[in-house]
Amino acid sequence: MSKKMILGIILIATIVLLAVNFGQYLTLENAKAQQALLNDYIESNFVVAAATYFILYIMITAFSIPGAAVVTLLGAALFGFWTSLLLVSFASTIGATLAFLSSRFLLRDWVQGKFGDKLSTINQGVEKDGAFYLFSLRLIPVFPFFLINLLMGLTPISVGRYYLTSQLGMLPGTAVYLNAGTQLAEIDSLSGIVSPSVLLSFALLGVFPIAAKWIMGKFRSAPVAE
Repeated sequence: MSKKMILGIILIATIVLLAVNFGQYLTLENAKAQQALLNDYIESNFVVAAATYFILYIMITAFSIPGAAVVTLLGAALFGFWTSLLLVSFASTIGATLAFLSSRFLLRDWVQGKFGDKLSTINQGVEKDGAFYLFSLRLIPVFPFFLINLLMGLTPISVGRYYLTSQLGMLPGTAVYLNAGTQLAEIDSLSGIVSPSVLLSFALLGVFPIAAKWIMGKFRSAPVAE
């Protein structure tokens, strides 16, 4: 058994254990119940509390533990909109990048070695326009967060480009959740936070960079009238 396979098994086992042991606490009801207690602690230990929240958020996203949306809402209720935006924006991107690197290290060589000839066109497209596609996927909240991290890790996109594009692309969706989280006590379900109109707006934003690039390409390739 190869070292990568062993590490992969350990990683999967860790994710399952964390999800089983801690996933049950990452619920909307529990977040509401703990808000008052945590508020008291944060008032006298702000820096420690913010650092702890930041590290925990990175772990949750890096290990793809269910409940990140609830932790996002709780962060806004505890730290306020602007502080939580700073914490969540960077923590979620760092966690996503760690998940991306795990996928790249454990799976990319095997996938590219086995299907490289069939993926050559996709690889070339990602090398050229990968940031556009990633930005679009990040803007639309309906695409599973962990799946984007996993799949992009199999592509040739650079780590720096992945990080920066994710940082910018996830910012609008993060802001929507955090804005809702400032009124945590009034939220009855996660499904009500992102309404169909908001989803449509994100979808249009996600399609815009690709559409703009396509239109510009058409203009450049059009014959110039003499």
